[in-house]
Amino acid sequence: MYQVDFDKPIHVHFMGIGGISMSGLAEILLSEGFTVSGSDMKESGLTKHLEEKGAKVFIGQKKENISDGIDLMVYTAAISPDNEEYKEVLGRGIPTLTRAELLGQIMRNYKLPIAVSGTHGKTTTTSMVSEILLKADDDPTITVGGILKDIGGNLRIGSNEFFVAEACEYTNSFLSFFPKVEIILNIEEDHLDFFKDINDIRSSFRKFASLLPEDGTLIINSQIEDYREITKDLSCKVITYGRDDSADYYATDISYDDMGHGRYTLHKKNPDGSEETAEVALSVVGEHNIFNSLAALAAGDVAGVDRATAIEALKGFHGTDRRFEKKGEIHGVTVIDDYAHHPTEIRATLKAAKNYPHKKLWVVFQPHTYTRTKAFLDDFADALSAADVVLLTDIYAAREKNTIGISSKDLLKKLKDKGQEAYHYSYFDDVENHILLNVSEGDLVMTIGAGDVYKIGEHILGEN
Repeated sequence: MYQVDFDKPIHVHFMGIGGISMSGLAEILLSEGFTVSGSDMKESGLTKHLEEKGAKVFIGQKKENISDGIDLMVYTAAISPDNEEYKEVLGRGIPTLTRAELLGQIMRNYKLPIAVSGTHGKTTTTSMVSEILLKADDDPTITVGGILKDIGGNLRIGSNEFFVAEACEYTNSFLSFFPKVEIILNIEEDHLDFFKDINDIRSSFRKFASLLPEDGTLIINSQIEDYREITKDLSCKVITYGRDDSADYYATDISYDDMGHGRYTLHKKNPDGSEETAEVALSVVGEHNIFNSLAALAAGDVAGVDRATAIEALKGFHGTDRRFEKKGEIHGVTVIDDYAHHPTEIRATLKAAKNYPHKKLWVVFQPHTYTRTKAFLDDFADALSAADVVLLTDIYAAREKNTIGISSKDLLKKLKDKGQEAYHYSYFDDVENHILLNVSEGDLVMTIGAGDVYKIGEHILGEN
């Protein structure tokens, strides 16, 4: 594998430079004096920002983008082997690294790299850990898979002490990392276009945990089924968090305010058998975020942050873009957007919505990828049944082609068989018209999915 010498800046070209993670890595290299170029299929706020920082960005991926003087090419899993720009790089013999491999090498430049993994909750928990370190004035470097308002984007470049990053299991990319602290939030079936089954996924997380050095720390959710199979024989320190006093960190007296924000009593067990308690109040909704915050507080302790400072940081955290994000109100109707695209995430989101003030709950769901929709068809129908009305859009293909003959109409049939009021529309305009003609004051409209379904809420609110 090509090794980057960060003391000797070179010219690095990024294929897919406009991605939220790739753009962050490109900016880190720019800050280190590297020459950066890259390509993407469309212009965006992220590509414009990189151009302002000094990167050369090409729109469209063509072989002409590859010039003499490029020393290294970094690419994402979305790049096809028959991409002409990619083939030109290989033809010229230019060394390559995956996004994850570069991120792993960057991690080695920091004293305490923290990697946040799990099937769900990575962006929110990464943001919570970041907020704790920011509140403590620890000057962390942060790369997060969403827009964190307090840093004005998806990246913050700080000192070489703390590095906080998401760690995704897809294509085993997190196995290229070099963390000193890991968080494993949950392990469930997903990305079945890559993994064989849940055992294959668990094996990947086990390998991830094994990356930790002897002086490292694993923070793991004790609610994960047979979590000790993941932690068995690890040489590092293991910290658990969960629902009851079998875990090192746990919550009692859970309640919610009138906006659905969680409150609880934190319990932390000490090695000498004593126990510390503290009151925690969050400014994000849902039970799932209570457990995300337990993991973040444990990471704050490992980083040496004062407990009161960490709790204050969590109180000031209002979430990231597309995570139960209130988009606005129109004629007394509230519009919220959420990135949930897995049945477990949808259940958590709609459970949180039950504690949010509303009369009728309308859910607009855009399924994400054909393989995920087929794999979880019954689970999606079950999770969405918590809504009063469901409106389905066509499946957002992302990186896939529909070779398995699945469509949103299959999910619609499942919902109707369960007695759920549900509709399917191929065009966003038709979804918006249905909502505007039928909602009433006090109703809550939620757009849910990892694609571009958020545009529906924005159109309803007249934002674009």
